[in-house]
Amino acid sequence: MTAQEFGKKLNDNISKVIIGKENEIRIITAALLAGGHVLLEDVPGTGKTMLARAAAKSLDCDFKRIQFTPDLLPSDITGINFFNMKTQEFVFRKGAVFTNILLADEINRATPRTQSALLECMEEKQTTVDGETYKMAAPFFVLATQNPVETAGTYPLPEAQLDRFIVRLHLGYSSRKSELEMLAAIGETHPIDSLGAMLTAGDLAAASSEALNVKLGEASAEYICELGDATRRSEKVRLGLSPRGLLALKKMSQAYAALSGSTFVTPDHIKAVAPYVIPHRLICKEYAVSRTGSTAEEVVKQLLEDVPVPTEKFE
Repeated sequence: MTAQEFGKKLNDNISKVIIGKENEIRIITAALLAGGHVLLEDVPGTGKTMLARAAAKSLDCDFKRIQFTPDLLPSDITGINFFNMKTQEFVFRKGAVFTNILLADEINRATPRTQSALLECMEEKQTTVDGETYKMAAPFFVLATQNPVETAGTYPLPEAQLDRFIVRLHLGYSSRKSELEMLAAIGETHPIDSLGAMLTAGDLAAASSEALNVKLGEASAEYICELGDATRRSEKVRLGLSPRGLLALKKMSQAYAALSGSTFVTPDHIKAVAPYVIPHRLICKEYAVSRTGSTAEEVVKQLLEDVPVPTEKFE
């Protein structure tokens, strides 16, 4: 199965539940193929959790969900060694991270100590408990959600942890047409209840391999580096795009190109994914935000207009 076929099947299946969000689903699919993780950030009730559940149910993979709360402990996520009275031995009980797709719901409600328990899992695909290292299953994909408007009793994710998410998405409100379709589709049962798996872990592995082999030409690589350098030179930005951010932009561009059926990356592919890859990795200067009202998203939008787009030449 090609990456393009994989993306179409996944998009069509999720669209039975999440209506009118084809572009957001496409970005999540690209993140999945790129081997990254996704942060869904928006106001309550816009379908963040439902989108994550639909994506998980569309793949024939193991799925677990953690509802993050202030009293959640790191051991609740990674696992714990407990003493078995019957065998008189310590036994490791695996936590929720030992799965293929993990939904970390309202991740900013947990304490920093608990949030950091996910760092090693997301970056190294392993976790260490009592000095013993355990490998994550393959694939391992984290979909985290958070509500930016409910700040009471929450712990904002630090920049180091935000950087672990390859993309950050804002779903926003649906169009009137999409909302009418949603009202008509939901009756005594919800479409999520009858949603079945359309793809397997093998399909995902094949599509991911294709995405990683998409060619990145010299001009496109220069364009990625130029965008990164532009964020560091911007008068409105205090902390620009890191080298890890450049790699994330490269992987997402390759995956997006593969979903389009292309065997090489073009500047258009880079520009399509940049608004989801770059903003959450930037820290804007306080005076720039207060004087101009600029946000990281607006800074990236302006940079995409200002940075010259190269012309790629393939032999």
